[in-house]
Amino acid sequence: MGPHPSVAATRSALTDALAGIPAAAPLLIACSGGSDSTALAAAAAFVARRDRRGVILATVDHGLQAGSAGRAQDVAALGQSLGLDALVLTVRVADGPGSGGPEAAARTARYGALDGALAALRVPGGPAPVLLLGHTLNDQAETVLLGLGRGAGPRSLSGMAAASARAAGVYLRPFLGLDRARLREACAAQDLPIWDDPHNDDPRFRRVRLRAEALPLLDDVLGGGVAGALARTAALLHEDLEALDALAGDLLDAARDPIGDVGGLSAEVLSTSPRALRTRALRAWLRELGVPALGYVHLIEADRLVSDWHGQRQVDLPGGFALARASGRLLLQDTARSEPAGGAPCSPGPLSSEE
Repeated sequence: MGPHPSVAATRSALTDALAGIPAAAPLLIACSGGSDSTALAAAAAFVARRDRRGVILATVDHGLQAGSAGRAQDVAALGQSLGLDALVLTVRVADGPGSGGPEAAARTARYGALDGALAALRVPGGPAPVLLLGHTLNDQAETVLLGLGRGAGPRSLSGMAAASARAAGVYLRPFLGLDRARLREACAAQDLPIWDDPHNDDPRFRRVRLRAEALPLLDDVLGGGVAGALARTAALLHEDLEALDALAGDLLDAARDPIGDVGGLSAEVLSTSPRALRTRALRAWLRELGVPALGYVHLIEADRLVSDWHGQRQVDLPGGFALARASGRLLLQDTARSEPAGGAPCSPGPLSSEE
């Protein structure tokens, strides 16, 4: 007799996600003790035994709730009971001006600690280490709705990537096709303890209200299945964005100006493509030259130097940069240093990134 269907679903999803990952790649699991990440830890323990993979469970103590240190130790003990090595990462959450609020501050601190632990697993000359995250179909649906509410465009609506390369290693989210109910069922079938974070029921957080109020209402109005539909939309958008990014990369290569050493772009070459490609190429170029926090308005004004040129002044950009057009080229100026930014033309960088 095989495992419970929900347990089998978690193991199958993880196996599929790891199909392209070398067996020698170290695996790190982010586990909070909730049902999603606990189901992931159990599936990873099974895969580790079956495939003889090295797997470490990491839990983060944010110090935001009474008893958090003891709870983190309990999660680490659960990992050890599953046959995994375990470690506790203690972080300080800087919730102040510019932090984005307590939820964003905690996320920043958590991923900073996990990235540090992931980078420590890297072996020179070996495959990139992998961070396994327990985000679900429901998390993806909530992410899409949050992006829709911000009017953030297709990149935000594409949600979280199932796999993404980061500086510290590779992020994998094997459960984006599974909903929370199935993962709770998998935990129950394996008699695994679950900790329900009270923050997940706190209406001060937008994501909690989406989960408790908005999505149930949409299900009622639209006849159910909204979370799955939003997750499918995100997957389709992600495929479209990958194709557009590849085309924008080709455009950027063609527009790079080989004349001189200032790294300019040919406005004439850029003008031959649709705005959707031009703005992507401009975004990638400006980011690789160090321009931070580019917004929609910055890209539209930068694009006007290509598509609506009538001798206008430079476009001021974040970080003390300015973009101008001269002799048919777009040139980036570091106004703080009064010199061209970026030096010689750079090789193309990645056109997309994970919020």
